[in-house]
Amino acid sequence: MEKNISRVISDDDIEQFRCRLLQYEMFTLKILYEYFWNDLTHIVEILDTRNFLSELGFRNIPMEMDYLLMEKELGSSAFSEILIRDIMDMGRDAVLALWESLFVLQNNCQNPNLIGVMAEFTERGDMLVAQINLDADGHQLYQLSDTHNIHKRHLLEMTQNLEDHSASGLAKQRRSGSISTCYLDLIVVSTQQFRNRTQHEIIETGGRHEHYLRKAQSTLERISPNRLFRWCHRSGCTPHAVMVSGVPGVGKTTLMQKFVYDWVTKKHYQRFSFIFFFKFRDLKRYDTISMEDMILDHYPYLQTQLQNILKDPEKLLFIFDGLDESVHDINFNSQTVCSNSKQQERVDDIVVSLVRQRLLNRSSILLTSRPTNLASVDIGVFQRVCEIMGFFPKEREAYFEHFFKDKELSNRVLQYVRQNDTLYTFCYIPSYCWIICTVLSMSFTTQMKDGQQNTLLPKTVTQLFVSYVAHILANHSADTEHPEELMISIGRMAQHGVMNHILSFDAKDFETFQVGITSKLLSSFIIESHTNTYSFLHLTIQEFFSALLHFLNFSEKDMELTLNRIKSFEDGRCEMFIRFLCGLSDGTTRSLLRSFLGSTTSASEYVIRWIKQEIETKWTLETDPSEKMNLLTYLFESRNKHLVRSTIGSHVQLDFSEFHLTPVDCTVLAFILESCKEIEYLNLDRCFIQSEGLERLTGILHTVQKLRLSNNDFKDSDMLSFYGILAPGACRVQKLSLRNNSFTLESCSSLATILIENQSLTDLDLSRNNLAGPYLADLITILSRPSCTISHLSLQQIKLKDEYAPLLISLDQNPNLTHLDLSHNYLTDVSAEIIQDLILKSVNLMEIRGFTSIFIKLPLEESVNDCLTQERRTGTSESSYVWRNREGYLSARPTAIYCV
Repeated sequence: MEKNISRVISDDDIEQFRCRLLQYEMFTLKILYEYFWNDLTHIVEILDTRNFLSELGFRNIPMEMDYLLMEKELGSSAFSEILIRDIMDMGRDAVLALWESLFVLQNNCQNPNLIGVMAEFTERGDMLVAQINLDADGHQLYQLSDTHNIHKRHLLEMTQNLEDHSASGLAKQRRSGSISTCYLDLIVVSTQQFRNRTQHEIIETGGRHEHYLRKAQSTLERISPNRLFRWCHRSGCTPHAVMVSGVPGVGKTTLMQKFVYDWVTKKHYQRFSFIFFFKFRDLKRYDTISMEDMILDHYPYLQTQLQNILKDPEKLLFIFDGLDESVHDINFNSQTVCSNSKQQERVDDIVVSLVRQRLLNRSSILLTSRPTNLASVDIGVFQRVCEIMGFFPKEREAYFEHFFKDKELSNRVLQYVRQNDTLYTFCYIPSYCWIICTVLSMSFTTQMKDGQQNTLLPKTVTQLFVSYVAHILANHSADTEHPEELMISIGRMAQHGVMNHILSFDAKDFETFQVGITSKLLSSFIIESHTNTYSFLHLTIQEFFSALLHFLNFSEKDMELTLNRIKSFEDGRCEMFIRFLCGLSDGTTRSLLRSFLGSTTSASEYVIRWIKQEIETKWTLETDPSEKMNLLTYLFESRNKHLVRSTIGSHVQLDFSEFHLTPVDCTVLAFILESCKEIEYLNLDRCFIQSEGLERLTGILHTVQKLRLSNNDFKDSDMLSFYGILAPGACRVQKLSLRNNSFTLESCSSLATILIENQSLTDLDLSRNNLAGPYLADLITILSRPSCTISHLSLQQIKLKDEYAPLLISLDQNPNLTHLDLSHNYLTDVSAEIIQDLILKSVNLMEIRGFTSIFIKLPLEESVNDCLTQERRTGTSESSYVWRNREGYLSARPTAIYCV
């Protein structure tokens, strides 16, 4: 099992590393440079550039100013490549300085890629160069040379083209192309996040994808294909068993295809003389089989040489794609293992035996699986476990450009998708990109031809798949008899698969569910493998058809049985199915399928009643925020604003504090607030909203009276969003907490401009933001105006120093100010007189909080000493004192002065 490893670099470590470096000639350094190229550029990209250049300068490689400017102009990615190339061109001393600088920077940067590279560099030593050469040149094969070449030619034919499965009902066909030109890099990281998932895996991963992108830059180890079987510093060895996880459609099979293609074309891992690639869906037909028969069944041309091939297991790599499609529950701790490659066994026992090194000891094995399948599996036998996170934003953009071939159209479609983040979020999945591009290409084409507006363009996931199916039916309605009956049959088979975790089907399944296997319509939704097994183009299409079934052939009894059965599932497998049910309850969404669906009123009414019942039953003050968001997502897909008002309208408070709200969640919440404007209190503290989520909410947050947005890491640049929230006129916000964000003094002027005309805000908390500075005067000036409506103002811990204390005295001009919190700042006795003047001049100030270090002198008036009592407050970590008027108030003075 992998472990998190970090280290502290001592002076002795540096000296030992320097001595080792000096042993390398330039020829060897160039070999290491090529080998670590991807790692080096990624590491330099995430390092603090100034620190890195300073380390190089300390080692007599001065380049600081020029390269700092270059990074600003080119961006960190392009800059890192240029910098690493330039260092190599500068010669041996510069290259040695590069390695030593990176070694030292481990103390400041605990990025796992940096730690991993330096561990491989130091711990592998001279063996590393030998391993690099072996991976480049391979073994001497002698009598197996011809067989090896035949095998490579066969695998080249299998992998050289990236097939886009044909969907004949589409106006735009999926095409095939060279994998070397069409393949786009996927994010692969070392992580086991799937162990903690409770939602549907695509929803879970998609919702947090942007968060993981940020983590991937700093705390997650990036794994390129040529690193899968390299030294792993976490497990302290060169892996022989690797697990790659990923949600359906994210590119597991494509990554395996690219891995094999790169091996065939000698780009990596020539240490493996033979690679055997299997898919679990193709192995389902075996009850039992031997390892040798399995190989020969897929690669019959190896018949005469197989015995010789298996004599050297360390030269072999076995790839098994799609563990989740195995007909058996695989237990890697199973005691049922085999050691004889001729012995008849179940496929899962063969796989377990390979992983545990009981069969063909010293061979290597690479497996892929969906995350949900691994959540209950002991994967401690794998030396490297990683997950495909999908596309980076730049890869999404490249995919759209490749699909459309038209730059202008590509930009238009991508812009639309970015504005509809329920769609954009799922673009991290390549197959979703294809579906989205396919639907939008037809929609945009229709729009341009007919001059129609964006009403045809999908805004929800349900609308996306409705559009997809509608376009196919429109193209096939003429040449397909009874398309509705065929879709009902497909829906039954799809639902059977969703409920039972079945992704692939055979001829028996088609016969059981009466699916016409020769229908042209079928090929638009289902693809066939070369072993006569079938699967939907994407799991989500399968989930959509399972929901569509209940509108094609409504039965209240069947609907009830299905929804009741779903309650027993704890892995979220039916979450998309339910969302599609809710989405299909909307008449506008269904309108594209009206000619094929017939009467659907009863099904729609049933689903609406079910949604209402679910909310009435599950929504309480104690309900988990994730469950609440799930229920709100049902309402969002339904597009039923009346249903929102009738179910959520009675709940005037919404609290999602400390729940990670994704941008999609924020879109859902915006729809709810827009539909139900009775919400008075919204708590979004510690929701990790950040800029993208805030943008989704900006247009509607002005309707809430009490709004909490603390601890969300908002920046100065986010102040633009608050213009929309606090703009005069429609703004109803009375209490606003922006406590503990990342606002600086740069925000003061912007916030002042926002508050000039606002007449609704009475309570403002700006605590724990670094606001102190010259621009603070702009904000205090507005807060001091007689027209300012703010009565409760918290400026706690804003790093306020004595030099800015004079600004506060003007607050006495605000007649509405009754409560002021200045605690936990850097004010000293120097500011005591100013605070005292503020107290005396502020006629309505009822409470002020300050510091124990400030001694406030209250003026001695007649009988004042008789009216004041001193109380010791307990129950806090710090002692504090309260001076309080016995009668509750004291004219021209606060009723309480808290010196905290």
